[in-house]
Amino acid sequence: MEFSQPDDNNNYSLTKFESMLKTNNVLFFDSNEFENIIHHYLENGKVALAKKAIKMGLEQHPTSVNLKLFQTEIYVLEDKLEEADKLLNTLYIVEPLNEEIYIQKANVLSKRGEHQKAINTLTIALDLSIDDTSGSSDLYSLIGMEYLFLDQFENARENFSKCLEIDMHDYSALYNIIYCYDFLSQNNEAINFLNNYLDGNPYCEVAWHQLGRQYFSIKDYDKALAAFDFAIISDDRFVGAYLEKGKVLEKQKQYELAIDNYKITLALDEPTSFALLRIGHCYDKLDKDDLAVQYFYKTVHEDPLLDKGWIAITKFYNKKHNFQKALYYINKAINIDGDNVVYWKLYAQINQRLNFLEEAERGYKRTLDLGNYELQTWLSRTDILIALGEFEAAVLNLIQAAEFYPETAEIEFRLAGLYISLHESQKARYHLKNGLLLNEDYAFIIEELFPKILNKPSFKQMLLDLKKSI
Repeated sequence: MEFSQPDDNNNYSLTKFESMLKTNNVLFFDSNEFENIIHHYLENGKVALAKKAIKMGLEQHPTSVNLKLFQTEIYVLEDKLEEADKLLNTLYIVEPLNEEIYIQKANVLSKRGEHQKAINTLTIALDLSIDDTSGSSDLYSLIGMEYLFLDQFENARENFSKCLEIDMHDYSALYNIIYCYDFLSQNNEAINFLNNYLDGNPYCEVAWHQLGRQYFSIKDYDKALAAFDFAIISDDRFVGAYLEKGKVLEKQKQYELAIDNYKITLALDEPTSFALLRIGHCYDKLDKDDLAVQYFYKTVHEDPLLDKGWIAITKFYNKKHNFQKALYYINKAINIDGDNVVYWKLYAQINQRLNFLEEAERGYKRTLDLGNYELQTWLSRTDILIALGEFEAAVLNLIQAAEFYPETAEIEFRLAGLYISLHESQKARYHLKNGLLLNEDYAFIIEELFPKILNKPSFKQMLLDLKKSI
């Protein structure tokens, strides 16, 4: 459906309509006025007001196809697909060549997950709009989106490309084309496409920006830097280009220049937590601790729910061996993202350094529960359980670890020490022998974790016998 551009008449119609709602006086509007009012409310997300306008519009113009099409749009928004279908079938009898009917029908099919049928329906609408280039562009875009739902990225890209053929400044289509290339990991193809596009549109900051991102992906940092510079030349207030340029300069270890670019974004627009965090990391790389932590604090002040900000402060204090502060801030990060393995591992390590063994064990257990099965995580949890005197829990932990890391000397010697402590000499002998066969150099684990065992005559004899038999 086409609509008049917003003008004084439209503003008057809106004012008149809203005044009518307040006074309950029924005023007359022609159908075009209702269409523009409804379109305005839908564009601004005021669905309730749009529904009132549709209801009143149909009361005054009960045969208006366009107003009924707006009704189907509301049905689709509210997932009332059966109602939408019935109304569209009725409208089709009246106006079988109305392309908007096919578009709304495609919306219904798409909502039902019938994306290929939606594409077929949109293709009919495309045939009907052959003389309407702007309408064709919208339809190619809708078809492209349906192909994205089907993960048919080549077909999607082909349709978005047709949008660009109609309007080379359709940046939404441009972004979608690059999205398709990105999903298919076709960076070089994307670079060729963007270079060809820029031949015809050399001052397009969006294309330069996307080209820089592609070069960044393939680690061609010099070309990425040049592309972002061209984006800035095309639009010197393009915040995204300065941010990306800062990232490239960081990769090149030009931290001062990276900071300069990040700070430009703070001057051009509202401060972003991303820019503040990157500035903090740059100062950290330059060993300017006071400035680094200052910007990390600014980051969490700007966005208190950004876990990466809290983790940056945690790592800063951890590096400075200020473990009490590090613990305070790692708890902040975990409260925001309680399923992050890295955070729980850091939580466990900090608690371990503070000798808060119960909390450290809890951290390592949570790390394992979240799927981090690194050998060191199993071993660290075991060693803490041993220190806590939880020998049986330590054994169970190691048996689980052995499923992932069979024939591992570090596991076998720990099991040997644990079984001796639990007075299960046969099992201890079995695992001690395994440890000696796998790597005798790890025998120091017994001395380190179970120092009292070394002085036991029974252990000395067991060790002597095993060494003779191997």
